Amino acid sequence: MALLIYKIIHLTGIAMTLMALGGAMVYTIAGGRKADLRWRKPVAITHGVGLFLALLGGFGMLARMGIHWPWPGYIFVKVVVWVLFGGLLTLIYKKPDAGKGLWAATIALFALAAYMAIFKPF
Repeated sequence: MALLIYKIIHLTGIAMTLMALGGAMVYTIAGGRKADLRWRKPVAITHGVGLFLALLGGFGMLARMGIHWPWPGYIFVKVVVWVLFGGLLTLIYKKPDAGKGLWAATIALFALAAYMAIFKPF
């Protein structure tokens, strides 16, 4: 597949992940509980599929660009951000009082990943 196809897959996955996290955060910030969320499964599925697509697109782009092991440092940072995004949904439900802080943390994590992708500082 072409590099641009992998970019579309990657960005679609990121959008799905952020949409699921944002929806869950808004719900818990408004006082909702995980047990009462009728859309819990669709949110979890969107989150999981989004993470998968982000990973698939990201590694597809690495292969197309000829970047192999050992990876540059910015790739490690992006993998750590991906892992943190993976754990955020559980944290949102377990710590609903932290929703506002998690909102800011999500934005900061995305900004960090975008910075690494664009500037490739190391």
